[in-house]
Amino acid sequence: MRKIIIPTDFSENAFNALKYASELFKYEKSELYILHAYADEVFNTEATITREFLEEYKESVKKKADRELEKLKSRILDLFPNPKHKYYTISAFGLLIDEVNDLAEKENADLIVTSTRGLTNDRKLTFGSNTLQIIKYVQCPVLSIPENYDFSDPHRILFPTNYLLPYQRRELKLVGGIARSFCAEVHMLYVSKSPKETFRQKDNKDAILDQLYEIKVEFHHEELLEKTEAMEKMISELDIDLLILVNSRHSYLENLLYKSTIDKIGLHPPIPFLVLQNFHRS
Repeated sequence: MRKIIIPTDFSENAFNALKYASELFKYEKSELYILHAYADEVFNTEATITREFLEEYKESVKKKADRELEKLKSRILDLFPNPKHKYYTISAFGLLIDEVNDLAEKENADLIVTSTRGLTNDRKLTFGSNTLQIIKYVQCPVLSIPENYDFSDPHRILFPTNYLLPYQRRELKLVGGIARSFCAEVHMLYVSKSPKETFRQKDNKDAILDQLYEIKVEFHHEELLEKTEAMEKMISELDIDLLILVNSRHSYLENLLYKSTIDKIGLHPPIPFLVLQNFHRS
């Protein structure tokens, strides 16, 4: 049973992420948790709220959120009446990052699916602030869906790696499961001036391939280009449908995400972007 969390701020971008998740796992038995955290809505109101009125106001915000969540559930069921899927709605008085993290732990979630940008939708940024916080701090794989991205079966997956990281088996199983569901090719991209692999790299490479059984895997080596340029070249030339990176200490993705401002990121993937957290969860 696949367990998937989809945070929502009731924007169309967020609903598009929910649609993508429903289609990506259409062949698998899945539980999809549609989560809305509303603490910011309570505390950011311009109205003056006394302590006595706070609980009453929180309850009114919750009721409104519950109604909107039920509308979302009805809307997605009308589009995808899949008997393999069960949808659950959750409204929580808390910060989004905390509520997503707590739910991921409680349900032992396999994946979080979010929109690249939400309600504010600042097109100058690669990631909205909520999505960025989830990627950085929630210890669960995160799949981010670009604005207005229409689902198509992911037939070509790009997996850049230097083979120095021992990936978690559960997260590699997620990649393998997606690839096998759609008979996808996985393109491994190694960006280095040295084509020679160490014994450590070979062992990690074999561990990746163990989880990508029955999948066509192709290997690419890029010596001259910088990592971002190499990825963008491969995405364009191979017509890639899904990009995979890992978020771990001193990784390439961490270098991107931890810049002082997100608008300085050089990578602007026009396709869904799966972040493996390399975190062990039983």
